[in-house]
Amino acid sequence: MTLSKRLGIFLLGGIIGAFALELGEQRSIPGVHGLISSAEARVGRPGTPVSVAGVARRTARRSIVETSTYVDTLPPDCTTVIIEDTTLWECNGEYYLASGTEYVLVNVE
Repeated sequence: MTLSKRLGIFLLGGIIGAFALELGEQRSIPGVHGLISSAEARVGRPGTPVSVAGVARRTARRSIVETSTYVDTLPPDCTTVIIEDTTLWECNGEYYLASGTEYVLVNVE
């Protein structure tokens, strides 16, 4: 038997098996489960769109808005912070973003 015939038989068997599993799921045959399970998302669980955790996660995100104030050097005692996957420098409660050879003052909302 050639390789292509073996592959064809294997694929045909897989298709028939998948069809049988789905038919068993529709006919509610005990012990036979389909390939695709039903969705288990319930309102109120973390990660669902209307859960308290999901709402808090979406509203806690911060946005970075650039101003028109540029400086050549950062003030002393700056620390590096990462907000929304962006590296910023926090200096005395103000945030700066690197912009070429300068730094732009940004508002973090």
